[in-house]
Amino acid sequence: MTSAATTASGDHAIAGSGSFDLTRAWRLNPKVALRPEPFGALLYHFGTRKLSFLKNLTVVDLVTSLADHPSAEAALAAAGIADSDRPLYLQALSALADSGMIVPGQE
Repeated sequence: MTSAATTASGDHAIAGSGSFDLTRAWRLNPKVALRPEPFGALLYHFGTRKLSFLKNLTVVDLVTSLADHPSAEAALAAAGIADSDRPLYLQALSALADSGMIVPGQE
């Protein structure tokens, strides 16, 4: 199974150092621009100048809806992510958090 988020260098997004807390609210980093594309979306971080690709429209919808939910868990549920598919999406969210593309939401 391939990851739904990939960095510009081609590295597949993998679950990182545990910085991603599923019970927390998350949002797109204000320093990140998201540009929809037919394959998913491009994310550009103006602070780090990193470029990431979201290769899955469900991940794009999930990332853009994070700020509308009290936790990442709630965002996954609202997106209708099946339990069997959750590891892929958690891996993508973890990689996005590790790279600073998404940040903890307002408390």
